[in-house]
Amino acid sequence: MSRKEGKLYVITGPSGTGKGSICTEILKDVNNEFSVSMTTRDAREGEVHGKDYYFVTEDEFRDNIEKGNFLEHASVFDHLYGTPKDMVEKQMAKGRNVILDIDVQGALQVKTAMPEAIMIFLLPPSLEELRTRLEKRGTEDPEIIEKRLSKALDEIRLIGEYDYYVVNDDLERAVTEVKSIMTAEELRVPEKVKDIIKRYEKE
Repeated sequence: MSRKEGKLYVITGPSGTGKGSICTEILKDVNNEFSVSMTTRDAREGEVHGKDYYFVTEDEFRDNIEKGNFLEHASVFDHLYGTPKDMVEKQMAKGRNVILDIDVQGALQVKTAMPEAIMIFLLPPSLEELRTRLEKRGTEDPEIIEKRLSKALDEIRLIGEYDYYVVNDDLERAVTEVKSIMTAEELRVPEKVKDIIKRYEKE
């Protein structure tokens, strides 16, 4: 059989559900590639163009917007960030899976731009557990934490837009479940094959 094209896996969920930790484990598989974002901000010390981000000018970024070359993009603290579609497709064409760690709203943009993307939603065991995780960070005051919890509930209400969900109550188990989803997707019969069979069955 010829080499299969890679797939785009979008991993998202409310802040504090462990997206980064799960993606770190998933990316230990040499066949998985992290989706590198494009940004207009300056590179920080130690950051490498093409590895941490694609660092571009605002004109270059807006040119990509006009060409429709973003799966999603947003403005954050006066800088522009986006996921370049051509770079994702280039890795997929090599047979590599692309892993995109992104917030819920950005994930829905990706789904619109690339409907074949596999959407995985991470859930906390409960909102109380999520509160505990956010408090343990020690980086935000109680008012901000309450806002994050309210936003988390709004995001959870969008779970029907996704293909799969994983409850991250134990990191090892959650990683195993995400890997199981990826294995199942690798073994999925392509839709076009089903269409061919249906055509012959009608004769």
